[in-house]
Amino acid sequence: MPRLPPHAPGMVVGLYGGSFNPPHAGHLHVSRLALARLGLDRLWWLVTPGNPLKARSELSPLSERMAAATRLATDPRIVVTDIEARLGFTYSIDTLAWLKAKAASVRFVWIMGADSLASFHRWRRWRAIMEQVPIAVIDRPGWTLKATSAPAALAMAQYRLPEADARLLAGLQPPAWTLIHGPRSPLSSTALRAKAAAASKKG
Repeated sequence: MPRLPPHAPGMVVGLYGGSFNPPHAGHLHVSRLALARLGLDRLWWLVTPGNPLKARSELSPLSERMAAATRLATDPRIVVTDIEARLGFTYSIDTLAWLKAKAASVRFVWIMGADSLASFHRWRRWRAIMEQVPIAVIDRPGWTLKATSAPAALAMAQYRLPEADARLLAGLQPPAWTLIHGPRSPLSSTALRAKAAAASKKG
């Protein structure tokens, strides 16, 4: 059975899942914004085996993504883990249920970008995820309106916390979520892969 990253009772831990294919400065930007605005003690990067909603044809090996993420995450509050692969989980709801069972005294907050909220209604048992853990959505360029008008956002509109109260999120009974604005990074893994592929063809 895989071991959890270091934690302690009462600790507020953000869970930031993704393929990190590749990890980039935008991931670090989201993480630092979440740490500051939510009052997190730690942020765990959950490097996934693969996104069920995306093709895996361009997915780099997990070991490479883990190594790159570890090099990038120089902030001591950020912990990079491949616990989902070790558990054999594909879906976030399964990962979350396991984490909450193993670390019941930890206050978890799910972190996602506004682009993820736009497609959140396609996630397996997305309503159950919202009922399990508070969610912080970090705004991204070009996604603000798409995210806030998405099916999941509209369905859960009554549970949205004002951004000014974001530091209270971890202590709230879910469902509860907030949208956090701030300096936004235009970087994306998709764009970086496309740029690398174009450079490779030219070479």
